[in-house]
Amino acid sequence: MSTVPGKEQRKKRINQLKRAFAYNLFYRQGVTTRTATLNDYYLAISYTLRDRMQHLFVNSVETLLEKDPKIVCYLSAEFLTGPHLHNNLVNLGLYDDFAQAASESGLDLKTIINHEEEPGLGNGGLGRLAACYLDSLSSLEIPAIGYGIRYEYGMFDQEIVNGWQKELSDHWLHPGNPWEIKKPVMACEVGFGGHSEVYHTEKGIRRIRWRPARVITGVPYDVPVPGYKVNTVNYLRLWSAQSHSSFDFADFNTGDYYGAVEDKIKAETITKVLYPNNEQFQGKKLRLEQQFFLVSCSLQDMIRLHLFRHDNLFNFHEYFQAQLNDTHPAVAVPELMRLLVDVHLYDWDVSWEITKKTLSYTNHTLLPEAMEKWSMELFGSLLPRHLEIILELNCHFLDEVRMRYPDDDTRLRRMSVIDETEPRSVHMVNLACMGAKTINGVAAMHTDLLRSHTLADWNDMYPGKIRNVTNGVTPRRWMAVSNPRLTRLITEAIGEKWITDLDELRKLEKLTDDVPFLDAWREVKEENKQDFSALIKCCDNIHVDYRAMFDVQVKRIHEYKRQHLNILHIITLYARIKADPNLEITPRLFVFGGKAAPSYFMAKRIIKLITSVARVVNKDPAVRDQLKVFFIPNYNVKIGHIVYPMANLSEQISQAGMEASGTGNMKFSMNGALTIGTLDGANVEIRKEVGEENFFLFGLTVEEVMELRRAGYTPLDYYHHNESLRAVIDLIGSGIFTSGDRELFKPIIDSLLHEDPYMLFADYQEYIDCQDRVSRLYADKHRWTRMSILNTARMGKFSSDRSVKDYCRKVWDVQPCPVKLKWNELPDDGVLFHPRKTEEE
Repeated sequence: MSTVPGKEQRKKRINQLKRAFAYNLFYRQGVTTRTATLNDYYLAISYTLRDRMQHLFVNSVETLLEKDPKIVCYLSAEFLTGPHLHNNLVNLGLYDDFAQAASESGLDLKTIINHEEEPGLGNGGLGRLAACYLDSLSSLEIPAIGYGIRYEYGMFDQEIVNGWQKELSDHWLHPGNPWEIKKPVMACEVGFGGHSEVYHTEKGIRRIRWRPARVITGVPYDVPVPGYKVNTVNYLRLWSAQSHSSFDFADFNTGDYYGAVEDKIKAETITKVLYPNNEQFQGKKLRLEQQFFLVSCSLQDMIRLHLFRHDNLFNFHEYFQAQLNDTHPAVAVPELMRLLVDVHLYDWDVSWEITKKTLSYTNHTLLPEAMEKWSMELFGSLLPRHLEIILELNCHFLDEVRMRYPDDDTRLRRMSVIDETEPRSVHMVNLACMGAKTINGVAAMHTDLLRSHTLADWNDMYPGKIRNVTNGVTPRRWMAVSNPRLTRLITEAIGEKWITDLDELRKLEKLTDDVPFLDAWREVKEENKQDFSALIKCCDNIHVDYRAMFDVQVKRIHEYKRQHLNILHIITLYARIKADPNLEITPRLFVFGGKAAPSYFMAKRIIKLITSVARVVNKDPAVRDQLKVFFIPNYNVKIGHIVYPMANLSEQISQAGMEASGTGNMKFSMNGALTIGTLDGANVEIRKEVGEENFFLFGLTVEEVMELRRAGYTPLDYYHHNESLRAVIDLIGSGIFTSGDRELFKPIIDSLLHEDPYMLFADYQEYIDCQDRVSRLYADKHRWTRMSILNTARMGKFSSDRSVKDYCRKVWDVQPCPVKLKWNELPDDGVLFHPRKTEEE
C-alpha cells in the first residue's frame, strides 16, 4: 500500500511535465505538433527543465544574500561546457521522469538530446577543465560564479576534405540557446584607447582618471549550473559586447548607412569569435581586447555584488576569490588596481594589498610559445592607463628584487613584467605571478618543473607561493552521462555514492576475481564498441569487428602531443604485414580526433598524414581487416561521450616534460581504458594510483630528455641505426600513401630527420616494443578486463571534486554553503520538483 502514493505522485509529475512540454511548444515556440520541428521539441523540453531549475537558482541567490559567504569567481577565456540538457537532467535527478513524459508525448528523449548543438565557448582541455570545476563547485555547494565570454561563433567546425582539415564557421547560437538568461540591467561599460589625465580632488589629493577613446557595453547572459542532487545552482556569466550607442541617426540621414552602424559592428566584433587568428596585428589586437573585456566586466560585476552587501571594499578579498585560468585574464592585475585606485579612490598600497589577496593564478603550460607577451606599443594603445599602472607596479617590484638579490641583473630581467628585448613587451606570466597570492601547477610533475625551471625565480623569492592542484574531471559528465551502461553496472555492484565520492570506486577491487562481474564489465565495453562501430560504418563505410582493440588518441593536434609517433607505429605494423602476408597480429582500430590551429602548418599536415595512411591501410586486402584507421572529424564533447566509453587503449604519448597535466587520460581511465604513455603530466600520478603493472610505460624521462638535448640530439643517428624506423620513414617518403607524390610529407620527414624537436626517434623503438607487449596482453581477455576494472577503481584522486576541495583548502579558503529552500512551487503548475532537505533542516 505504501508504494501507491509514490506511483500516484510520479504519475502527477509526468502529467505536469507533459503539460509543460505542450505549453512551451505552443507559447514559447509558437507552433503545434503539426508544424513543430525537432529543434522546436528540443527547445520546449529544455525550457521546461530550465523552469524547474529557476526556483533552485533563486533560492541559491537568496541563501547568498542571507549568509553572505565568500564566493569563488573563476575567470576563463574558455568554458567547454558540452551539451546541457542531458547533464542537467542527470544532476537534477529528472532524467527518468523526462524520458517517460517525452515517451507519452510521442517523443524520444535520446533523439532530442542528440540534437542539441554544442556551445562554442571553448577549444580544448583549458575550457573543459573550467566546465568540470563549475560542476564540482555546485555539487560541493561552494558559492561560485564562472566568468567568460559569450562567443557568437566557436573556434571553428572541422571538416575533412580530401584528407585535409577545412575550417567552417561554428554557428552554435543559430538554433537558439534555451539555457541562457539575458541580464541587461547588469551591463558594464568597458573602455579602450584614449589617454589618462591628472586631476586633484577638493582636498588637493592627486588622482588620475582614464579618458577612453571608445566605450563598449558588456551585457551578461547567465547559464545555470546545477549541482548533482543538491539544491545549489551556481551560474556561468557570459559577457556579450554591444555598442554603447548602436545607431547614429545623423549618419543615417546623410546617407552614410555603414557609418550609422559602424560603432555597433566594431563593438560586437570583440565577442564574435573564439580565439581569432593572431598571426596578423588585427588578430592580436582583438585577442587583447577580448581578454580585457572579460576581465573588466567581471571585476566590475564582482565589485557591484560586494557593494550591494557591504559599505566599502576594504574587505573585498574576504568575500571574493578570483581564479585566473591561465594568463588570458592576467590583465585583471592592473584592472583591479585601476578600479580600486582611480574609480573607488582607495590608496595605492591598500589597493595593492587587496589585489594580491584577491587574485590567484593557474599555470597551464611549460611551452615557451604559449607564454603570452604583448608588445608595449599594442598594449599602450589599447590600455594606456593600465600600462602606466603596470610600469609603476613593476618599478616597485624590481626594487624589492634588488633588495633581496643585489647585483643580480640577470634575475631582474627574468622577473620583470616588462621584457626589454626589442620590441619591448609586457610579460603576462610575470604579471600574473606578481599580482597573485598563489600560483598553482596542475599536476605534481608540472608543479615541480615550475618550481625548478619555468618559475624558479618566483619560487626562490616566495617559497610556498607555487602550489600543486592536480587536475580532475567530473564523474557526472564523464561517467554518469556519457557511459550509462557502466554507470548502471557499477551502481548495481557498489551503490551510487561513488558519483559524488569517486574514492568509493575502490570497492570494485574486491570484484576483480568475480568471473560474472568480469564478464559483465567486458560486455559493457563491447556494447559501447559496437555503438561506435555502427557509427563509423555509417560515416565512413569502415567495417570493424568490435572484438578488435580500440586504440584511441583524441586531443588537440600538436607536434608535442606526438600523433605522428602513433602513425609511425601504424606504418610499422603495416610494413610487417606487407613483408609477411601470413602474419597474424592483434586486430586494432586506431582512432584519432582533434583540431589543428588554422595557421599551424605542421599540425594540419599531420592530419593529412593520418588520413592518407588510413586511406591506404583500410583498403589494402593484404591487411585482412587486422588494421583500421579512422579520423573523427570535428571532435568535441558530444563525440567524447561516445569515444571515452569505447576505448580499450588510451594513447598519452607526449614527450616527457611537455604536457602540463592532461585530462583526457583521466577520462579514459575512469571508463576502463588502459594507458600507454610517457612519464609526462598527470600520467605520473595516474600510473602511481592504478599501479605500475596496470600502465604501459615507455620513453625518456624529463631528466633524460634534458641530458640528451644538452649532449646534442642527432635524430639522423637513430634513422641510420634502426632498420625498422628507417623503413617506416622511407615508406612515407616513397609516396605510397600519397598516390606517388613524394613531396607532400617531405616537411614532416625533414623536420624529423634534422630537428625532431619532440624526440620521436629517440622514443620510437621503446614505443614499438611497448605496443607489442600491449598486443600480447590484449589476447588474455581475463587479465585485460581485470586491469581495466582496476584502472577505473583507482581513479578517485582524479575527480574534479577532489581538485576543487584542494583549491578550497590550499588557495581560496572557502567553505560550502548549503542552500535552504524557501519556494518549492511554481504558481501555474503546483509542486514540480521535490527538493532534498539540507542537514540542518
